[in-house]
Amino acid sequence: MERTWRWFGKKDKITLDMLRQIGVEGIVTALHDVPNGEVWTREQIRDLREYIEGYGMRWSVVESLPVSEAIKYAGADRDRLIDNYKTSLRNLALEGVKNVCYNFMPVLDWARTDLSHPNANGTSNLYFSHAQFAYFDICILKRPGAEKSWPDDVLAEVEKLKATMTPEDDHNLVDTIIVKTQGFVSGNIKEGDEHPVELFRDLLGLYDGITADALRENMRYFLAAIMPVCDEMDIRMCVHPDDPPFQILGLPRIVTCDADIDWFLHAVDNPHNCLTFCAGSLSAGGHNDVVALARKYASRTSFVHLRSCHIFPNGDFTEAGHLGGRANLVELVRIFEKTDPTLPMRVDHGMTMLGDESRGYNAGYSFLGRMFALGQVQGIIATVDNELGLPYRQPGLF
Repeated sequence: MERTWRWFGKKDKITLDMLRQIGVEGIVTALHDVPNGEVWTREQIRDLREYIEGYGMRWSVVESLPVSEAIKYAGADRDRLIDNYKTSLRNLALEGVKNVCYNFMPVLDWARTDLSHPNANGTSNLYFSHAQFAYFDICILKRPGAEKSWPDDVLAEVEKLKATMTPEDDHNLVDTIIVKTQGFVSGNIKEGDEHPVELFRDLLGLYDGITADALRENMRYFLAAIMPVCDEMDIRMCVHPDDPPFQILGLPRIVTCDADIDWFLHAVDNPHNCLTFCAGSLSAGGHNDVVALARKYASRTSFVHLRSCHIFPNGDFTEAGHLGGRANLVELVRIFEKTDPTLPMRVDHGMTMLGDESRGYNAGYSFLGRMFALGQVQGIIATVDNELGLPYRQPGLF
């Protein structure tokens, strides 16, 4: 697979010069300075593409061209926003960028409750606690009817947390759930916003009455509208699974499992309607057999995120090492290398290690932790290529 890396543009503390030295071939990025819903101009796209190519790499995947909330909940300006989206897609294709990762998750992109959960070896990883998230939902957000969304054992843990959580703990939980994991990726709430909880409540209110079936219909409407442009320009739209792959905050989540993937691929049955196979997101759900899903959907996958999660007995999960967890990355590499050895792949979230925590990297996107993971995955790829009789490429050396 093509070794790619998520890079957050020219302001990223991780530079392209650093990336080409560690074997990265392709860059996964976006025009993060363009507000959601506005057109990406051809000139803006060309400037970034040429900058990347100046370092000997290519812009392999857009992650992401955000789908505006009004498209997801079918707001009054949905069609205008879809027209803007189509224009941006056309401009990307004219500049040779034809693989677009996106998601259809309402309000939240991805959710964790701890961005630096300590591991026994001194590193840290992202972590999701059901009890902590339920505490946020019930006691901080105060979502009407929130208690009904959580099982009795989680509610019992929430009662214990009420006795120990401080105002500082509450602030940190808000910062983790609705600011730090969202703001650096063109999110709805960004660093420095005043009253983030109130803003978040307003966003949730936009989805009042939106059921899973309604959200599916809105996704089908969006895909049907953009597929003619994708067909004309040979653009692959690859949806990212919901992270985590289950319902949260009363919001419908519609890309969580085998049935969901099968639904959206057939709702608009077009070869340009594809999947981002995120092994990490899928492995965070105990209901998912990640290897079986890879075998079933490899032919409709146009981008791969290789990471893995470990689920604890109470349902909490953490990012595992790239050689551990539920995802079985060795077998996934075998499947995807057999299907298409040119598929772009990125290692996705990595451990925070060896001083990463002091360098101001975006949450989940450390340098040394991801470099370590990339080295592990490159070893897997080399071994699998040897098994399959494929030539192994060692980027940048010869």
